[in-house]
Amino acid sequence: MNDIESKVNLDTGAFCTCVGKDYLQSILTEWKNHLFSIEDVRFSISSNNMYPLGTLDTNIVFPHPAGIIRVKTEIVVMDKCTSQHIILGNDYLNIYGIDINNYKDRYFKIGENTK
Repeated sequence: MNDIESKVNLDTGAFCTCVGKDYLQSILTEWKNHLFSIEDVRFSISSNNMYPLGTLDTNIVFPHPAGIIRVKTEIVVMDKCTSQHIILGNDYLNIYGIDINNYKDRYFKIGENTK
């Protein structure tokens, strides 16, 4: 994320891309200076409320056989999220054509290229 190596979970069950503030702080200490406000939005996971602090515009870069894939991303920063990675949700999986296939050998596909 923004040239900082980060853990990313490609989550087909997540409707939006998000990150917990504690994990974000560990990889991008000045994130609060770049936060955009978010109002009147509610999030929940497994019947638990999540508390959005705002959104952050960033780039996520994936290595790929055809070069690199740079995904311009708006991430929702969550207050009480214990996840230790960025959750890349269906919002960006669909926009960039990222398909995840769980066969005998796992692979993912971006456009027409397979990894």
